[in-house]
Amino acid sequence: MKTNTQNNKGFTLIELIMVTIILGILAAVAIPRYMATVTQAEEAAEDAVISSITAGLETFATEQLMTHGRREWPVNPFDALETKPAGYAVDNIGHPTNSGDAASDGEWTYNTTDGSGNVDGTITHMRGDNSVKTWDYDDGIHDSGSQAVGSMGARTSTVGG
Repeated sequence: MKTNTQNNKGFTLIELIMVTIILGILAAVAIPRYMATVTQAEEAAEDAVISSITAGLETFATEQLMTHGRREWPVNPFDALETKPAGYAVDNIGHPTNSGDAASDGEWTYNTTDGSGNVDGTITHMRGDNSVKTWDYDDGIHDSGSQAVGSMGARTSTVGG
């Protein structure tokens, strides 16, 4: 009587191909969902920064009312924040070091555009996918005869988004 001492251990080629196909299907489903989640997270982070700026602007306007007798917003909306968002760079005396539209991942900028109608400038933010989102910012009227505070526009896409 012969005994079979040969053990066949391992996977067949068909089994390996099936596992590869299943992994490919899972990746095809998971990657788009992951990208949508990243986009939603970036929108939520932007909304948090803009809400913080808006709250800071209202606090700034109230302080101006108590100090000078009139409400007004600062020329640069980031000046109303005690703590600037990550990606907004200032030098050692508090002046912004970045200008123009945001050009690197996570960067925030404020641009003035003198003489462009009611809009004094734009806030820009670059996302991880290199799309740049903007918000119009109007600081209001800064003369002695008015108490008009400004306005903050809704998010819009510019380059890449």
